[in-house]
Amino acid sequence: MADANAIGSPPKELLGFASYLRSPSKSGLRAREGVLNGRRVQYFKGKSALNALTKEEGGKKPRCASREEATEWIQELLDFQLIVRCDRDAQAASMLRINPMQNVDEDTYYAWLYEGSQIMVILGGIGVVAVVLAGVMFPLWPSVLRNGTWYLSMVALGLLGLLFAIAIVRLIVYIITVIACPQGLWIFPNLFEDVGFFESFVPLHAWEAPKDANKPAVESSAAGSAGADAKTSTDIGTEQKKDE
Repeated sequence: MADANAIGSPPKELLGFASYLRSPSKSGLRAREGVLNGRRVQYFKGKSALNALTKEEGGKKPRCASREEATEWIQELLDFQLIVRCDRDAQAASMLRINPMQNVDEDTYYAWLYEGSQIMVILGGIGVVAVVLAGVMFPLWPSVLRNGTWYLSMVALGLLGLLFAIAIVRLIVYIITVIACPQGLWIFPNLFEDVGFFESFVPLHAWEAPKDANKPAVESSAAGSAGADAKTSTDIGTEQKKDE
């Protein structure tokens, strides 16, 4: 374990521990969203962190053998300012403020100052710069690439226009069928549903189901049943009078 009194950047061992604790898939610690000094952060409760570090899951040994060891690790995170102890506002639970006592307590909350590995952020920034430079240098592209890009853009615009055309046509058909028939007809009824690409075009068309389709049927069935029962009772009474 690293020396808590050391001055400088955190040791790699402690950074690895912080990455483990910060990852819900590895440690199982679920963080919440909050605001600290106007900055959106993730925070967790001390008890939840201790439980995540000392519990056995899937036959694997816990990260820490005891709660005392887990407490020492969390204290080192505090010492190297990878996390900070904070209090929640009584009026708004998501608003946090720093607690002057930077120690480990199960009933208090801790906000992450450590943002994890920045490799993906750096790669994303490089990608954005590369795309911008490629767009700026478009006139210098070879003619084959420029022509290919133009054709691809035309295809994309054509597909987008086709989608708008289908949406307008299906709406017009629906309005006409609603006026002419009790139910409306939808072309590609799953076009804007949360389904896959190919499922959006299946089925080709479908009639809109009435909102209270089952209610009249139930009422008619009940009325028919009551009428049948009344008729049966009348017939039985008539037969009894004839027998008398």
